[in-house]
Amino acid sequence: MRKKENLILDLTLQFSLQNIKYSEKLEEKRKYVMARQLLKSGTSIGGNVREAQNAESKNDFIHKFKKAAKEMDETEYWLLLCELSANSRIN
Repeated sequence: MRKKENLILDLTLQFSLQNIKYSEKLEEKRKYVMARQLLKSGTSIGGNVREAQNAESKNDFIHKFKKAAKEMDETEYWLLLCELSANSRIN
């Protein structure tokens, strides 16, 4: 029996894998705090979406997707912070 394709699950899994690679690069640059925060929030998106697939009710499904959306916002913040800190020069 073949598993039905689920685009959101596939995309969040791919994002998590890319996020892991980027976090590892940040660690190589000794950006441990940003790496850790980005790793946690970025991989949590897919975890929450996956958890929503087994929601007990419509409200539970919505709640889990809202958690994923919050993690997306946090991840966007950490990525923006990485970008801005890489482009700034501290005197």
